[in-house]
Amino acid sequence: MLFRFSFTPTIRSFLYPRSCILLLLLLFCTCFTATEAYDPLDPNGNITIKWDVINWTPDGYVACSHQLHIICFISAVVTMYNFQQYRHIAAPGWSLEWTWAKKEVIWAMVGGQTTEQGDCSKYKGNVPHCCKRTPTVVDLLPGTPYNQQIANCCKGGVLSSWAQDQSKAVAAFQVSVGSAGTTNKTVKLPKNFTLKAPGPGYTCGPANIVKPTQFIQPDKRRVTQALMTWNVTCTYSQFLAQRAPTCCVSLSSFYNDTVVPCPTCACGCQGNSSQSGDCVDPDSPHLESVVSNPGPGNSITPLVRCTRHMCPIRVHWHVKLNYKEYWRVKVTITNFNYRMNYSDWNLVIQHPNFDNLTQIFSFNYNSLNPYGSINDTAMLWGVKFYNDFLMHAGPLGNVQSELLFRKDKSTFTFDKGWAFPRRVYFNGDICVMPQPDAYPWLPNAGSRQEVSLLALVVTSLVALVFYSYA
Repeated sequence: MLFRFSFTPTIRSFLYPRSCILLLLLLFCTCFTATEAYDPLDPNGNITIKWDVINWTPDGYVACSHQLHIICFISAVVTMYNFQQYRHIAAPGWSLEWTWAKKEVIWAMVGGQTTEQGDCSKYKGNVPHCCKRTPTVVDLLPGTPYNQQIANCCKGGVLSSWAQDQSKAVAAFQVSVGSAGTTNKTVKLPKNFTLKAPGPGYTCGPANIVKPTQFIQPDKRRVTQALMTWNVTCTYSQFLAQRAPTCCVSLSSFYNDTVVPCPTCACGCQGNSSQSGDCVDPDSPHLESVVSNPGPGNSITPLVRCTRHMCPIRVHWHVKLNYKEYWRVKVTITNFNYRMNYSDWNLVIQHPNFDNLTQIFSFNYNSLNPYGSINDTAMLWGVKFYNDFLMHAGPLGNVQSELLFRKDKSTFTFDKGWAFPRRVYFNGDICVMPQPDAYPWLPNAGSRQEVSLLALVVTSLVALVFYSYA
């Protein structure tokens, strides 16, 4: 039996606009996802991977299935530039994966290696370095023999941020590829690039052919260029890297006894190891055995000290002193992670008074200007061989410094939480801030005066009523 539904013109006119609205909302939600990688404090930050084809090389003969085949290579130098101002790649380092467009194989590599060789059983005699259609390349370790190195290789996959040290923000390896074609028209670009650093978080776009790179020869009298160049751009999203935050901020001041802690469950809650990792009591007799035996695959998973916030890193901002023309802040970074030492760490803080920063003690400083002429964002990192290495959780697991600001009479105030930072990043990940209404207030703050006066009036009235009935 068929049921036929009919709508009156009035009902049709009522439904169609709402259907269009629902369709538009669906398209909006589809186009704009939570994985967008735009960073307001580093809007142009990315990792660019550049492939420069240096030459096409016919390289002798190799026996395959009792037939002779000439093997033609393309030799390419792959260079990775970390153009992110304050986000670096720490140990165990980066890994780069892609998918070949045809049946290419990697015959040789310098400055890097693939993690797996794959099935090369069809080759006799000379065996390729890697036969996988989707190879994964990693950097070589420091101390690699010189005949296996090229410039900017062999750092164990560690890349500095661009603002900290540009010379260490570059990685490179050389690859010789067979069965790839020997002209610009026959070479097919690799696809499906995946960058891990060391876990997820980066999204890479497709390879795009660009103007060939030019190389200045050592005598600086001749310039050569690559036969072919293409770029791949990868951007970072903290949402893709981990769903839970990795740091939080606590606040205090000299003018208020209240210490505002990190928000409860800022990075996870105790008992929810899937969200924040495991935690351990620092007074536990089994602490040393738990830390020294992470178990298979858990060396990167945080093992944090059990706290209300469950964050591996806490940044504390203390308004320390007030002078006539200056004011002073103490910043302390504490590591609650028993499994992680942070080398070459960095801290990014946004505050309007950074345009009048007078002196900083025991930290390096660089001004970031994401909004052009507005200087309200500072990048801080440790002094080499002094405090650039943040130890794991324990008595030595903290670094600290003090900042001296000159007051700008047109903007300076301790009222309404102005003296506290607007945003804080640790190693490129944004930290969870307390709610603004929880900030330490001035003892004579107007809103607190009103509350105190109201409480006094109510208390007096209640006392008066009880006294009248007594």
